[in-house]
Amino acid sequence: MAEFPQVRLHRLRRWEQLRKMIAETEINAGDFIYPLFVASGHGIKREIGSMPGIFQLSTDLLAKEVEEIARLGIPAVILFGLPETKDELGSEAYSPQGVIQKAIPTVKEAVPDLVVVTDVCLCEYTSHGHCGIIVEGHVDNDRTLEILGKIAHSHAAAGADMVAPSDMMDGRVKAIREALDADGFHTTPIMSYAAKYASSFYAPFREAAECAPQFGDRRSYQMDPPNVREALREVAQDIAEGADIVMVKPALAYLDVIRKVRDTFNHPLAAYNVSGEFAMVKAAAQKGWLDERAVTLEILSAIKRAGADIIITYHAKEAARWLRSH
Repeated sequence: MAEFPQVRLHRLRRWEQLRKMIAETEINAGDFIYPLFVASGHGIKREIGSMPGIFQLSTDLLAKEVEEIARLGIPAVILFGLPETKDELGSEAYSPQGVIQKAIPTVKEAVPDLVVVTDVCLCEYTSHGHCGIIVEGHVDNDRTLEILGKIAHSHAAAGADMVAPSDMMDGRVKAIREALDADGFHTTPIMSYAAKYASSFYAPFREAAECAPQFGDRRSYQMDPPNVREALREVAQDIAEGADIVMVKPALAYLDVIRKVRDTFNHPLAAYNVSGEFAMVKAAAQKGWLDERAVTLEILSAIKRAGADIIITYHAKEAARWLRSH
């Protein structure tokens, strides 16, 4: 192999267009899913304090929002609901008149081609804020499974294109697949939060979705941050149960996990660039400590370079605009 001065790697870095031509990783708006927080009520547009530029929106304001998302070339949204009432069983999560069940047809009517993904979980709907049914002070995994199936079925019946269980109960992908198939929703795919960690990066989301646990924490069912081999077991189990897409969450602090999953499995892979990762960039940019555009695009490139096919990100709209002019 030739050496310097015959080999000068700088030769291919001198011009912007040449750098673009040989770029090994490319991000575009088509990689993104944009999260939306849907609130019960009318005329509601509340900015989330810890997530500048992100809002809770009532259903009547969704059409304008999703039309803008589609114009930017973003192909999909994922919906999180803020119900009118909460109870111990999270019953509004699977009500035909629930906030998400009303939001889905609104989005599909406004932009029929937009892919509507729905979060399947109980934390936003339960009075205790946990992701499952509480029995004697603990989440009862098996009693939760039937409820998750009912939630997914109600979303599919309302017109959701894809369901995304984020609860981390063992066996939930199988339970949801059976619930969907039993009523003819064989073609509704499941994007499983397969390796979801008990992360401290979720704090702004809990403000946005109003779902902080009222006691304890979620470490008994979400993954322990130091573990990566366990993540591969979780992903393998979800694939065996019928997951069509698997996900790693969070993304930025877990790039090694994304790479491990990518190298181990051939399934489509999503990564969730979570609220805390978004908030850190926004806060530092507001202080003038970093270039928001440059850092955001670098982070999104890193997530894709690690192996993600799909990136769920609150940066999606801004990133789509920047990429158009990049």
